[in-house]
Amino acid sequence: MKRTLLVLWLGLFASSLFAQIQSPDNFLGYELGTRFSAHQKVVDYFKEVAAKAGNVKLQSYGKTYEGRELLLAIISDASNMQRLEQIRTNNIAISNNDKSVKLAKQPVIVWLSYNVHGNEANSTETAMKVLYTLAAAKDEKTKQWLKNTIVIIDPCLNPDGRERYVNYFNSVVGTVPNPDPAAREHYEPWPGGRSNHYYFDLNRDWAWQTQIESEQRLRQYHQWLPQVHVDFHEQGYNEPYYFAPAAEPIHQSVTAWQRDFQVIVGKNNAKYFDENGWQYFTKERFDLLYPSYGDTYPLYNGAIGMTYEQGGIKAGLAVVTADGDTLTLKDRISHHFATSMSTLEISSAYAEKLVTEFRKFFEQSLTPATAYKSYVIKAQNISRLRKLAELLTKNKISYAFGSEKGDRSLNGYNYETQKVESFKLERNDMVVNVAQKHGVLANILFEPQTFVADSNTYDITAWALPYAYGLNAYGLKENVLGGHSFIEEPKRILPSVAKPYAWVLAWGSIEEAKTLVALQQKDIKVRMAEQAFTIGGVNYKAGTLLVYRAENEKKNKNFTSVIQQLLTQNNVVFSVLGSGYVEKGKDFGSSSYRLLATPKIAVLGGQETSSQSLGEIWHFFEQELNYPISIVNVATAANLDINQINTLIVPDGYYAEKLAEQLAIWVSTGGKLILLEDAIAAVIGKKPFQIKRREEPKNNDAKSNTQAYSSRDHDDFSNSIPGAIYKVYLDQTHPLSYGIGKYYYTLKTDANIYEPFENGYNIGLLKPDSYVAGVAGAKVKAKIASGMLYGVQEIGKGRVLYIATGLIFRQFWEGGKQVLVNGVFLD
Repeated sequence: MKRTLLVLWLGLFASSLFAQIQSPDNFLGYELGTRFSAHQKVVDYFKEVAAKAGNVKLQSYGKTYEGRELLLAIISDASNMQRLEQIRTNNIAISNNDKSVKLAKQPVIVWLSYNVHGNEANSTETAMKVLYTLAAAKDEKTKQWLKNTIVIIDPCLNPDGRERYVNYFNSVVGTVPNPDPAAREHYEPWPGGRSNHYYFDLNRDWAWQTQIESEQRLRQYHQWLPQVHVDFHEQGYNEPYYFAPAAEPIHQSVTAWQRDFQVIVGKNNAKYFDENGWQYFTKERFDLLYPSYGDTYPLYNGAIGMTYEQGGIKAGLAVVTADGDTLTLKDRISHHFATSMSTLEISSAYAEKLVTEFRKFFEQSLTPATAYKSYVIKAQNISRLRKLAELLTKNKISYAFGSEKGDRSLNGYNYETQKVESFKLERNDMVVNVAQKHGVLANILFEPQTFVADSNTYDITAWALPYAYGLNAYGLKENVLGGHSFIEEPKRILPSVAKPYAWVLAWGSIEEAKTLVALQQKDIKVRMAEQAFTIGGVNYKAGTLLVYRAENEKKNKNFTSVIQQLLTQNNVVFSVLGSGYVEKGKDFGSSSYRLLATPKIAVLGGQETSSQSLGEIWHFFEQELNYPISIVNVATAANLDINQINTLIVPDGYYAEKLAEQLAIWVSTGGKLILLEDAIAAVIGKKPFQIKRREEPKNNDAKSNTQAYSSRDHDDFSNSIPGAIYKVYLDQTHPLSYGIGKYYYTLKTDANIYEPFENGYNIGLLKPDSYVAGVAGAKVKAKIASGMLYGVQEIGKGRVLYIATGLIFRQFWEGGKQVLVNGVFLD
């Protein structure tokens, strides 16, 4: 009797709590969809619901660059919430192939991610409605769904970008929204709200985790490993709604079940859209290839990953579409809410099957049917190898180094020569065996050539990490295991030099660049060897840095202790030499040891600049190098003072012709101008700039267009290059190539190429064998079969560096960072 009364009392208490949960409308003080909610109001609402509801747990998982809170709400029925941690650990145990976990009692985990692009702002509003509906759980149908599921809601993956958009919109909208597409409320100013603080697209950052939001979120993601993940987006407001199944190309690693369930979900979503007469489409445009999306990354980690796209970018609160209808924010919320609940419904219905297939995915990961069973990455650059290890660790990919029994001979596909060759596995070489829990993702990140069944892809088609990191590697068809868990640090044998002549530092990594920055910030003079030299039986390459004791002690009597401390702190290999007399090469008094100027750097920004290109540079200098730079508006470029700014980086963008005239005088007085990608176009044909486009070879056999009308919306494959890898032949004697080697592997995303200079330096050339991997159509391959990508031209006392590719693409292209620091600090 007492137990019955207790249960009754608990039920009444729970009902009382649910009754206190405010709807979004009541809490916000306005009807959902009548205005955009500030991020802090969204956070406050989630906290309010979690405090009142017995079936919601709120988790703060970090902050953005601008200090805004990142949240997860975890929701289920009361019985699941009581054993929530056990459910989570059981789920991870299943992924670890622990057969003791009983699947029958294991709920399916459904993770819903909203608002990764800040100006696709409807989905955060939707998240509040979904939270309230599940927390209140007023109908039996919803209660049943929650018995079978753990729902994780991330209401806003990109608060900084969303606030940028919302603040702008709220500042210009009138008392009544203007649905006229020409109204200013439908046009964001540069840089727009899509990206985060550093102008990065967070939906392309899942695997790379270069941004703090991504890194913090993925830590939580791997604590749960959901079976279903949905990424909510918006597209142009004239588009109908898109949901799964996805378009081709779909990576070969996507399982039959992952494909099948996308169809099952799509049909369930269609049922509700059909009832309401809402327009939608599937199997178009949004593919499943590039591994760093919010749908592909979950797929490659065992989930059903899906993207949902509502028409709505630039729509504001209301906009008249091309069809003459008025699309409102309320409409957009309704559509996202419908697919949110539909996904939950169908996941609940297939809970047992989803968990069973989840287990099967990780079982099959241990016996992969891949072309290569293992990958060996050579330790030719320890710094970049460490960075690669950090990336793999973030993605929970296992790796080791060398062999237990010392160096051994193996055969494998050589990434550089693209041939099967013998090689030696040495102590610090990284070994990645794909027969592991996260082997699917590991294989996708390392496979030298990704199979692409359809060229109509939404993103880049090549990303193999050895090329991105500038490290040679081998793909092996045999299972190889590494013998060590750590890199063996090089031994520092420092001679006892009573009175050092110079400290010598190798050049070829970001650590060495950071050390150079630290030295120059301490006002220490640093020189660079323009030619190789040998001293004490040790060979030093061109680009080696030297710090002379005598010329620095004149300014700082404590110099010796300062430099010793800096070199040790930055974990770099250096030598201490007692003499300036060399055995081979030129003695240290030669002019070939040039004193390096301290760069005073500015970067152009503004309406004409690609915000993503600017963001890559800004983030790199500020977050990695800890080096101060100025971001100056394009309109002020004509006013640069050579005494304040001696190095100007012009990011990718579309600049007015007057930019060439504005910068010519500054360059001639001693400025260093670095033009990236399409910024080069602004100076073509303008004196004194000598850069010329390489013309496309004429085809006298060209035939008329025979494209069928039905394929008019499909990309022309022959003219397509949506991100392919090319080998750039380098002039190794030029500072721009120091620390890199004979080749640099670049990601080519356009068909731009230039004529080699007659009076200048051709540093990076493409040759007929330069194509390596990814989609590049026949016409594009022919056009860029030879020509210049990187060149340097001297103008008066200054010089121009023409860099025709994105060097630090999405901040994960590690090899390009060396080219950039060479251009800024050495050239």
